[in-house]
Amino acid sequence: MLLQVDNLKTYLRAGKNIVKAVDGISFSIDRGEVFCLVGESGSGKSITALSVIQLIPNDICSHPDGRITFRGGDLDGNGVRETLDMLTVSEEIKRKVCGARIAMIFQEPMTSLNPVFTVGDQIIEVLQIYSPEMDDAEARRCAIAALAQVQIPDPEVRIDEFPHRLSGGQRQRVMIAMAMACEPDLLIADEPTTALDVTVQAEILRLMKALQKRKGMSILFITHDFGVVAKMADRVAVMRKGKIVEEGTLQQVLHQPKHDYTKQLLAALPENLKRQRDLQLIENPLPAISAETALAQPPLIDVQQLEVYFPIKKGLFSRTVDHVKAVDGVDLQIPKGQLLALVGESGCGKTTLGRAILRLVDSTAGTIAYNQQEITHLQRKAMIPFRRDMQIIFQDPMSSLNPRMTVVGTLIEPMAVHGIGESKDERIEIARKILERVQLDGDHLWRYPHEFSGGQRQRIGLARALVLNPEFIVCDEITSALDVSVQAEVLQLLMELRAEKELTLLFITHDISVVEYVSDEMAVMHNGKIVERGPTADICRNPQKEYTQNLLSAVPRLIL
Repeated sequence: MLLQVDNLKTYLRAGKNIVKAVDGISFSIDRGEVFCLVGESGSGKSITALSVIQLIPNDICSHPDGRITFRGGDLDGNGVRETLDMLTVSEEIKRKVCGARIAMIFQEPMTSLNPVFTVGDQIIEVLQIYSPEMDDAEARRCAIAALAQVQIPDPEVRIDEFPHRLSGGQRQRVMIAMAMACEPDLLIADEPTTALDVTVQAEILRLMKALQKRKGMSILFITHDFGVVAKMADRVAVMRKGKIVEEGTLQQVLHQPKHDYTKQLLAALPENLKRQRDLQLIENPLPAISAETALAQPPLIDVQQLEVYFPIKKGLFSRTVDHVKAVDGVDLQIPKGQLLALVGESGCGKTTLGRAILRLVDSTAGTIAYNQQEITHLQRKAMIPFRRDMQIIFQDPMSSLNPRMTVVGTLIEPMAVHGIGESKDERIEIARKILERVQLDGDHLWRYPHEFSGGQRQRIGLARALVLNPEFIVCDEITSALDVSVQAEVLQLLMELRAEKELTLLFITHDISVVEYVSDEMAVMHNGKIVERGPTADICRNPQKEYTQNLLSAVPRLIL
C-alpha cells in the first residue's frame, strides 16, 4: 500500500462560513495502481488531491479529522522507506516529499508554468532543489532527457522556449516532464486533459500510461470524463458533495454501478442520451423530409470560397511578412432547420468560420449569404436587421456576460435595440418567460452572473440568444466546460428548443460523442479547410479521410 486515506475531512473557511469540501472520505492506492477519482465540479475531488500533497494554505483550511498515510521513498538516502502522516509531518519533511516523492500535474498548465522563465529553467530548478549536488550542465542534460521522455519534438531547442510559445498539449507535456523529473512514487493528475483536443488528449493519456508502467509509479487521476476513466483506471471512486458514494474496480463501477448517483452520471453520457433518443424515434418517428424537397429549398446559410486571413507583422515598421490562413476557401451550405456540427482541433479555424458567418470577423475573400441575401460587405448599420435573426452562444458564458449587469439588463437590452416590446415592463415579461423556458426561475432576473453555476450561466447565454427569436444560432463549444449531467441538461434543452422554434444551428465542438447525439450532418475542419462533410452517422461509421479517421479513433469511449 502506497497511500492510505482514512476519514479525511478538509474544511475551508469562507468569511464566517465553513465549507465541508471533503467530509470523511477513505480510500487507498497500491503501488503501480491507477486510481481514478470521478465527480462533478464542486464534489471535492481537487481538494482531496491538494490535501494529499498539502498545498492548501493553512489560514483557510483545517482538518478536524482524518489521516493521510504515505509510505514513500527513501528521504534520507539510507535505503529505508518512511511511513508518514501528511497531516502532521513537519514543514521540512513536506518539502522533501512534495515534488520528489509526490508530484502533481495541474489542470491548466499555462497558469501553472512561470511565464517569465523558459521551460528548461523550470525543470532544472526542480532537479536542483531535490538534488543540490547536480551542477548546471548535468541538470540541463537531465531536463532535455525529461522533455524527450514526454515526446517534445526537438527537446534541445524547446528547452529554451517560454511557455507561451508552446501549444496546449506541449505545455501539458512540460508539466508532466517536470512532475516526472524526480521519479515520484505517486503522481497526482488533476484533470490533465480537460482543455486538450481529442487527439492531443489521446497522446497524453498514452504517454502517462506508458510512463506509469515503465516507472512502476502510482497515479491518482482526477477527472469527470468517463471515457478517460475507461482508458486509465484500475480502480474508481465516485465523489459527490465531499463524500465517496461508490468505489470499486473499473468493471464494477462502470458496468455494474450500485449507487443512484453513479447511474445518473452514466445515463447522462452523450452516447447513452443518443441511445435513448434513438429508441424514442423508433416508437415515435419524425415525419420524413424527402431529399428532393430539401434540395428544392435554398439554404439559409450559403458560404462560397470564404477566406479569413490574419496578417503576421514583423520588423520596426510592422510590415506584413505572411498571413495566418484561419479560413482558407471554405464552401458551406446549411439548410433551414438543420443542425450542422463543425468538428476539428483547436486552431483549425472553426470558431473563426462561425464568427465570420455572423460578420463578427471580417472576411478576406469569398461571399456569405443569409436567406439568399448577400451580407459579406454590408456596413454596420445595414447589418442591424440581420443581427436579430443571427445569434451566437459563446464557449465561456462568464466572460461573455457583463458582470455589472443583472440578468434582466442582459436580456432586455438587445430587445430594446431591435424594438421588441412596447415598454420596459413588456420586455421584462418576455425575458421572464424566456428564462423560465430555459429552466431557470423567473426571479433570477434580478441576480448577477457570478451568482450562478456554470450550467446556469450557459442557460442565460442561451436565453440571451433566444429573446430576439432568431432563425440561426452559432453554438461555439457551449458544453466543453460543463459537467456530464449539466451538459446533458443543456443539450436536451437545446434539442427541445430547436424542434419547438425550427432553429437552424451551427454547432462548433471537438467532442465527437456530443456530435453523434445532436447533429444531422457534420463537417470536419482541418487547417482552415473543410476536409469531409456528410450525414453524422455515415461519417462516424465510415470516415473517408485519414484526418477524420485519426480524429475518431482518438476519442476515449465508454462501451456499456
